[in-house]
Amino acid sequence: MHGPSSGSTGPDPKRQAILRAARSDFVSKGFADTRIEPIARRAGVSTATLYALFSGKDDLFAAVIDDAAEDFGRQMAGVRAIEGDARAQLTSFGEAYATFMGDPFVRSVFRLVMAERPRFQAVAMGFFEHGQREFGSTLICLIKALRDRGELGPVEHPSRAAGAFLGMVEHPVFFVPLVTGDAVQVKRTNAQIVADAVDTFLARWGPPAQG
Repeated sequence: MHGPSSGSTGPDPKRQAILRAARSDFVSKGFADTRIEPIARRAGVSTATLYALFSGKDDLFAAVIDDAAEDFGRQMAGVRAIEGDARAQLTSFGEAYATFMGDPFVRSVFRLVMAERPRFQAVAMGFFEHGQREFGSTLICLIKALRDRGELGPVEHPSRAAGAFLGMVEHPVFFVPLVTGDAVQVKRTNAQIVADAVDTFLARWGPPAQG
């Protein structure tokens, strides 16, 4: 359990400062090279305070992942509330997904899973899969709603359509830098990647042309 203590009326500022400092170090240094003392120093707390909140580096890492998942959950709330036609809604969704999949922290978590499989597989993959589930279920619901309003064609398999759209976005923003270690940068911006994905999606699943 990594939440604030019972009786707390909101997030503990010290805890949040520690999580932000730890998140930065885990991303830039990896798990093995991250040290507790520098995190406490940059967070402006004593090591005793840090250990009072987190039992050790493993616990801190798990809490950092939990905190990041909450951040992306708040991001998803904004995506669900978007208004507009099919192109506007798909674009808004695609940009949020590109931001999630392109976040260096997400790639770092995935890499840490590969490096620290026995210790962190459940925690890290849970975070990664949670994010994908959140986006996947949101997109499927969006596709069904657009289909039912007549803004898309029949779309017999919304999950397949959603998977195709997600794949067009995640390949350049996630898998290319993951495989290359960020050495190869995709020339298209996230906005261009999403625009191309929306164009391709609507060409395949948009409403039939009137004529």
